Amino acid sequence: MFQKRVVVCLDVRDGKTTKGVKFKGNVDIGDPVEMAAAYYEQGVDELVFYDITASSEKRGIMIDVVARVAETIFIPFCVGGGIRTLDDMKRVIDAGAEKVSINSAAVRTPGLIEEGASHFGAQCVVLGMDAAADKDMPSGYRVVIDGGRVATEWDMLDWAREAVRLGAGEIVLNSIDTDGVKQGYEINATRLVSEAVTVPVVASGGAGVPQHLADVLKEGKADAALVASMVHYGDYTINDIKRHLNKEGVPVRKTW
Repeated sequence: MFQKRVVVCLDVRDGKTTKGVKFKGNVDIGDPVEMAAAYYEQGVDELVFYDITASSEKRGIMIDVVARVAETIFIPFCVGGGIRTLDDMKRVIDAGAEKVSINSAAVRTPGLIEEGASHFGAQCVVLGMDAAADKDMPSGYRVVIDGGRVATEWDMLDWAREAVRLGAGEIVLNSIDTDGVKQGYEINATRLVSEAVTVPVVASGGAGVPQHLADVLKEGKADAALVASMVHYGDYTINDIKRHLNKEGVPVRKTW
């Protein structure tokens, strides 16, 4: 049976893990290398590292932190933030990442997806997509970039399909409206994207309790669920989450 994944996201700013609500009011909460090691020991299936201000500050990603995290964990590791060129992708992969996530740069330069997939394989190229509810869009959701600060003309489903056509091997769908609120994922948006594309979809934004993951993995048809606040603040461990998913009949890699 196909196992669902639990993914932890480390949003990093100035070398520290940070967390906010709807991309605002961020506070520093720890060292990303130490936190990555702890989650690896707990049995997380994958880790995502986002340099959250690299794009808006128009600078490169913190490669030294990426390399230190990669040396610490032995699970799939995805890195995003400030990746705008094929050379940026290469530097991240050379530093130890298995996957590269591109978001704002992919919208501005769609050919970057194609280039990345051609050079490194589709499995290495992850489309990070931030979507906000918008009744003017056919799907009901509009793609936004630059940490939610800039609205685009892309409808969520149109962009998801186009990105996959260009070579994206996975989509991380983050709902701006539920991000950091801990009231549950945007299940409708997740299901729409999951049904529209043939690649794995990772649900992001809104997890507060283990049942939220069960809901989005079952009802939202996601292949994986990304968590941050609920584990960063010590409310739950990865094992707590996986035990609950197992009890709910969601197939997961057992690590307890």
